Amino acid sequence: MAVRVPQALAPKSDADSPLAIDVDILAEKATALGRAGEKVEKRLALLSEGADDGPERERLLKAAAEAVHAYFIQRELCGMRRHEAVIREYAIPRAVLVRLGAR
Repeated sequence: MAVRVPQALAPKSDADSPLAIDVDILAEKATALGRAGEKVEKRLALLSEGADDGPERERLLKAAAEAVHAYFIQRELCGMRRHEAVIREYAIPRAVLVRLGAR
């Protein structure tokens, strides 16, 4: 009859522990996501403070849409595929979402 050590007490294999490079990659992704979120906040603030129409409004809409698009891509790279909560949290205007192809 063989006796085995309970799995909870068995030494962890190297396959179960993350490699240092994996930890670094996750940290970089998180940092990039934070920077992209800050950029969205700034662009949306400029948009809300800007003109209501004209070429300046178009420029601000374009900048906000580019920032939101980059943020969505970074979120997806981090494994977050649903953006509804972020759209509500940042109060992303419909005019910006339409530029991204949202309906």
